[in-house]
Amino acid sequence: MLLLVFTLFFNCQNEIKIPQDSTETPFVWESANLYFLLTDRFNNADTTNDVNFNRTEETGKLRGFKGGDIKGITQKVNEGYFTDLGINAIWMTPVVEQIHGGTNESTGFSYGFHGYWTKDWTKIDPNFGTKEDLHNLVSAAHAKGIRIVLDAVINHTGPVTDSDTVWPEEWVRTDKQCTYDTYDNTVSCTLVKNLPDIKTESNNNVALPPQLVAKWKAEGRYQQEVKELDAFFERTGYPRAPRFYIIKWLTDYITEFGIDGYRVDTVKHTEAYVWQEFRAACDYAFSEFKSNNSDKVLDDNEFYLVGEVYNYGVSSGKQFNFSDKEVNYFEPESFHSLINFEFKWNAKEMGYEDLFKRYSNVLQGDLKNYGTLNYLSSHDDGSPFDAIREKSYETANKLLLAPGTSQVYYGDESARALVIDSTIGDATLRSFMNWDAIAHNNSTKEVLLHWQKLGKFRANHPAVGAGVHQMITQSPYVFYRSYQNGDYKDLVVIGLDLDKGVKSIDVSKVFKNGDLVRDAYSEVSNKVKNGSLQIESNFNMVLLEKL
Repeated sequence: MLLLVFTLFFNCQNEIKIPQDSTETPFVWESANLYFLLTDRFNNADTTNDVNFNRTEETGKLRGFKGGDIKGITQKVNEGYFTDLGINAIWMTPVVEQIHGGTNESTGFSYGFHGYWTKDWTKIDPNFGTKEDLHNLVSAAHAKGIRIVLDAVINHTGPVTDSDTVWPEEWVRTDKQCTYDTYDNTVSCTLVKNLPDIKTESNNNVALPPQLVAKWKAEGRYQQEVKELDAFFERTGYPRAPRFYIIKWLTDYITEFGIDGYRVDTVKHTEAYVWQEFRAACDYAFSEFKSNNSDKVLDDNEFYLVGEVYNYGVSSGKQFNFSDKEVNYFEPESFHSLINFEFKWNAKEMGYEDLFKRYSNVLQGDLKNYGTLNYLSSHDDGSPFDAIREKSYETANKLLLAPGTSQVYYGDESARALVIDSTIGDATLRSFMNWDAIAHNNSTKEVLLHWQKLGKFRANHPAVGAGVHQMITQSPYVFYRSYQNGDYKDLVVIGLDLDKGVKSIDVSKVFKNGDLVRDAYSEVSNKVKNGSLQIESNFNMVLLEKL
């Protein structure tokens, strides 16, 4: 990778330190460093929108709205928080309007702060912000080369409450709860009690739900919404079936705001062909946005779709097994990538080389031309890799240096607590972002700095996530990654668990004698001599790039 050199000076070991500014690096979804956050739990930049729809009833611990909003995300984008962390894509939980009421569950009284209890797909929930706020977020993120990924829910509406009536029976089923033992008992059923399941299999023409009609009329936008729906169904020729209404509403966020991707919820609980239809609609909408907004086009990447097929792992290749049926969610023309529920177990069981080699082989083999989204903690996974945050450095190393797309869950980089007293279930994973610790706790600052160094190196080098892995030496552990796409080539060398002080690293397979090579971790540089690079630093790792 070429770097602009501003000044040169030698230290006492005749090494060279070079302040630098990297040249433009192509964005590759297969190697993206994606940050996943709960919109309500990240940053509260507008306290005036914290309470809406009389959502004031006392909830179970961490089961209510806490004030995070779209403006809060934009604020951190503008402050450079994500850039400093090497984040080049942000996935946020759904921002559509949630049910107004709450539900009594075994976990306590709960509101839809998480975004997965939709009341109206066509409107942003005021607790999260406004359309103007989302426009501003996308613009601010794009200005810094960061993509925005929203969260799509087609499978279900929100629960039924005193404030939120059930949708018509031609829209939803409420009578059959999933048993998950067959394909049909996973798809044509409700996920849990009181979560109405959209009849995504239906091709019958259905009228708009009366509660939406009444709502839109009260908001003064009924005629406009109907006009847009008429145009959509006339253009596509689709029946006015439930899933196509929702597909239209979701793709509007592409044409209006220019978002870059969707993470799709509850994929295996909806017929596989629905995702082919959704992909086609998203591609069309993205093409329309680019055509109408040439000044806002970042690059020629396709619209990104990553699916949540619960319990999918890369060991399955492209197939997911329902016991009585296998489904390929990658082909034809469905998802670019799937969330990898297996990675945390691999990270626990494997050392660095076995882990990295495994994922390189999978992504260059069974999943060639597709991707996987690796994570080590998440919003609904009760068995994170490091629940008590004792292995923050190892977490960063394994997640950010593994082949595949990395999903940083908000607070991974700052050791935000994942075990919260008096919480029940997944609420323990969803505390508010620990900004105070980042500001005042030295150990937190050190952890964050480590994540920043690895994250920025990953963002600057597609080879880290999308390249071919090859070990150079086992002891000390050094490897390289190579990536090529057309005329663009990227080569990096990485060493882990090295000695502190002077390190002599075999780089003969990657760099030539005389090449000036920089360690992005220590910011120390030197020239290659006799196939080796000598770096002196107080760190036990190196991230090597050619200047």
